[in-house]
Amino acid sequence: MTTSAKPGPRERLLLAAQELTYTQGVGVGVDALLKAAGVARRSLYEHFGGKDGLIAEMLRRSTAEDEERYRATMAAAGEDPRVRLLAVVDRLGHIASDPDFPGCRYLATDLALSDPDHPAHEVTRAYRRTLHGLFADEFVALGHARPGFAADQLLILVDGLLAAGATRPDSQSVAASRELAEFIIDSGLGD
Repeated sequence: MTTSAKPGPRERLLLAAQELTYTQGVGVGVDALLKAAGVARRSLYEHFGGKDGLIAEMLRRSTAEDEERYRATMAAAGEDPRVRLLAVVDRLGHIASDPDFPGCRYLATDLALSDPDHPAHEVTRAYRRTLHGLFADEFVALGHARPGFAADQLLILVDGLLAAGATRPDSQSVAASRELAEFIIDSGLGD
């Protein structure tokens, strides 16, 4: 008979923060985080220096997981850069169309945290730089006339699609986003 070890306080805090901030936002209270993690307040300060540090570290973990999902979605779509980019939009459309979709964790964090020096902002900026790089690489491989600009446009589209999924679930945002993505991709290609 094997028994699995219970995660330590640091891991439980990260798991609780991932879950609660996604469903309730980064304004979730410290007491709720501690209760969900089953740890004492001391553990929060010992491992993260406070709630701000916990939020930033939780976002780092989430970005690594989400970046891998983007890469996996593109890899599963094959070698054609156009198909790979559209696969990302289709996957996000599927996610955003779920009636229980609470919205984009990163956009919600940036909007909720008014302090421009909060450590979470650097994590979300780094995440967007990574996505921009992934998209720009695909646009370069496609031979797009303005790969960096097209990657900027696609990031705006992604943010809009995810925001619309959370705020206007009955809209045509998924279909509109797919069509806009096709336009962004095709507008920079030669005849």
